Amino acid sequence: MLEIRGIDKSYKAQPLLQSISFLVRTGETICLLGPSGSGKSTLLRMIAGLESPDGGQILWDGNDLVSTPPHLRDFGLVFQDYALFPHLDVFDNVAFGLKMKNWKNDDVKTRLAEVLELVNLHGFDRRKVTDLSGGEQQRVALARALAPRPRLLMFDEPLGALDRALREDLLNELRGILHRTQIPAIYVTHDQDEAFTIADRVLLLHDRQIVQEGTPADVWSEPNSVWAAQFLGLGNVIEGKIVGGGWSIETEAGVFSVKCRHPHQAGDKVNLLARPFETSNETNQIRGHVVDVVFQQDRFKVTLDNGLYFYLKDEPKIGQMLEINVKLECLQ
Repeated sequence: MLEIRGIDKSYKAQPLLQSISFLVRTGETICLLGPSGSGKSTLLRMIAGLESPDGGQILWDGNDLVSTPPHLRDFGLVFQDYALFPHLDVFDNVAFGLKMKNWKNDDVKTRLAEVLELVNLHGFDRRKVTDLSGGEQQRVALARALAPRPRLLMFDEPLGALDRALREDLLNELRGILHRTQIPAIYVTHDQDEAFTIADRVLLLHDRQIVQEGTPADVWSEPNSVWAAQFLGLGNVIEGKIVGGGWSIETEAGVFSVKCRHPHQAGDKVNLLARPFETSNETNQIRGHVVDVVFQQDRFKVTLDNGLYFYLKDEPKIGQMLEINVKLECLQ
């Protein structure tokens, strides 16, 4: 089991990461999700041993690895740019780490056949990596990381260079491979769709810290801050104020009744999340004239004159007055 305990890191006297702590359990895939510049890749590089933390511990089964060189950590790392050797064929690229560990030739051949089958590259042994597509090259990089049977796998934006359709296919395959092999993994991305597809647990990284963690379903259904809701694109954030008794909240979009788990009193300012999908069983209703309509997959994204947007099954007309029943949640 990997335990990150109180990791700190600064660049040019500016803190980048502060008091980062989390666990990665056997067979678990966690995703570090956050915007560019939030320190995700730097954290991964410290775990790999390519950079050193300013403070804190990187523990494997209780043993601190901070002073352990990368090649002795027995971790696999897959990059966005593949980092393959262009002068070597598929076989020699994947076998590189095994030969560095002095595996016998017969054992190398047996293991290579296993991992190439696992990543759907059977028969590609002697192909030049420069002749392969982007998706095939990333499969080679994955096979190379898997070949030495690492005790941890790490992925740094591995699908960022691929087109959407190929990215989705590889992501689903990678998820299956991780579940079958039960190798614990850390996956770094800024894309929430990737994170929610592959992760058993998501860690949101923002403002130098982990600001929320949980299963993809928990993080999606219960964002704990305005920043989390906006970063994940969960819907409209509406500023309001507690008025009167109960949970009556006054906003520029109307006065709403919202149950909230946070302690509030009259006059407190709050932020509401208005989920963008119409729900017929909700009593809160938002009204506005349609100013823009865009077809997206099986629905229409409709923007109202109050700046709020919603996804509707039926296409409205520009200028039409709409009354939309929506789910409202208090973000604090």
